[in-house]
Amino acid sequence: MTAQLLIGPVLRRVDGDRATLWLETSSPAQTRVEVDGAGAGSARTFSAYGHHYALITVEGLAPDSANPYRLYLDDRQVWPEQDSEYPPPVIRTRAADDGAQPVSLVFGSCRKGTPQVSGRWLPPDALDAFSRRLMADPESRPDLLVLLGDQVYADETSTKVRRFLRHRRRNGHQGPADQVVSFEEYTKLYLESWRDPEVRWLFSTVPSAMIFDDHELIDDWNTSASWRADMARQAWWRERISAGLASYWIYQHLGNLSPDELAADPLFQKVTGAEDATDLLRDFGLRVDEPESAENTDVPYQWSFALDVGRTRLIVLDNRCNRVLTPGARAMLPAAEWNWFLDHAHGDYDHLVVGSSLPWLMPPAIHYLEAWNERISESHRPRAAAFGEKVRRTFDLEHWAAFGRSFAALGELFRRLGEGGPDAPGHRVGAGGAYRAPASISVLSGDVHHSYVARADFGHAMATPVYQLTCSPIHNEVPLPLRPLMRVAWWPGVVHAVRGLARTVSVHKPALRWKKLAGPYFGNAVGTLRLDGQVATARIEGTTKDGELHDVSAVSYHP
Repeated sequence: MTAQLLIGPVLRRVDGDRATLWLETSSPAQTRVEVDGAGAGSARTFSAYGHHYALITVEGLAPDSANPYRLYLDDRQVWPEQDSEYPPPVIRTRAADDGAQPVSLVFGSCRKGTPQVSGRWLPPDALDAFSRRLMADPESRPDLLVLLGDQVYADETSTKVRRFLRHRRRNGHQGPADQVVSFEEYTKLYLESWRDPEVRWLFSTVPSAMIFDDHELIDDWNTSASWRADMARQAWWRERISAGLASYWIYQHLGNLSPDELAADPLFQKVTGAEDATDLLRDFGLRVDEPESAENTDVPYQWSFALDVGRTRLIVLDNRCNRVLTPGARAMLPAAEWNWFLDHAHGDYDHLVVGSSLPWLMPPAIHYLEAWNERISESHRPRAAAFGEKVRRTFDLEHWAAFGRSFAALGELFRRLGEGGPDAPGHRVGAGGAYRAPASISVLSGDVHHSYVARADFGHAMATPVYQLTCSPIHNEVPLPLRPLMRVAWWPGVVHAVRGLARTVSVHKPALRWKKLAGPYFGNAVGTLRLDGQVATARIEGTTKDGELHDVSAVSYHP
């Protein structure tokens, strides 16, 4: 059978003279990439659940170049497609000594892959709009596309996918009628979303980094220990969590790793060496769902990752899978993963960018509500704790503020980094041997279906500015009744009232304050963070009715 290209190629990491490209084929094949000028790589597909994938490492790329490439399956060119109306895909590398070269990151979250969902039409897709603009102006190509969660929606499916699911349910495959459960059903989500022509071209020519949020599995994934207990009672849940994590590992996580990290990943080596990796990945999906507890500090698998682009360090955190949900010891990251984060937050860089699917700095009234709820939910009085848990799950109170120790620890880390000095937790040494703080710290987030920019204030003269940049959704929408709530949650009077509620359960004011500089914006949008020397510039761009991008906000910050 002649192999066909189903999804991809998706350009993922570009590190020096190497790059990785991911793809899915219809049957086993030998894959090869050739880059004009310099660079080539090949790989045999690996198989799981009756599907076939390849991750190709291209080596020998020329520095400071942007060269077209071609993808071959069994010596047949399949990309770019013949007579394609789109520009040739390229792999762009940075200069060998790129310390002075600007870095550009485009980011966002929450993208449904079809224009119509559940009988309603969504506003224009911001990623489609960005792709069209890049086609017209290829010189504006960013260094990296950072997708911060909900790349697919397992629990809010399109009309086409629901038809497929109804057929499956009639033939004995258990699960909700409108939600995916099995690996085969998950593949339909990626096939639908990633074959969007504009997005497919964009993915083939701009490197990307990705992290999950809840909808890759199910809304409010790992909200609390009681949530997990309730889900475990669903007959279809074990297959759902196993298939969801296995498919995420294949479609998204693998591409986050550098070639050296892939070579050191035992699972990747086993999967690519197996004739059929189905059982390996099924068991993996079940095993890595076991969270850390106060008694067990092992992390089954680390989804967080880090990479450097020029003089910028990007650290992307898992806000979902490895949460510690033990009452009294709740944490956004388990201890081992937090220590890994601390290690990577130290080092020789100019700008620190933290990718967190959930915003660290929420509208202050919502922050205090979540902090109040955490305290109530952990009450020693059973009825109060049950009430708090019901409120948490009803209103999705599960952001950093609902993990108070983690919220405070992240702020303390940023404060220490921003103050610099010999006691700072690691920085590059400047002239004369003095430690220098980073030029900026930026937290990129999504999830909340609106966009805003906020600046943290640590209450003293700190050279390093710390910003929360939230951009969501790429292609979705927030219900109209919730929009006024998102606005008033910044109002001082409302914040004061909710803070008073939080004080009744001994919630103290955070060690920092934050102020909204732009937003909230409720349309579909993408964000861009440009880091040039000591200056960081953040832009949020929304879509017009005609599917074009327009500026919503722009802020610049520097020491």
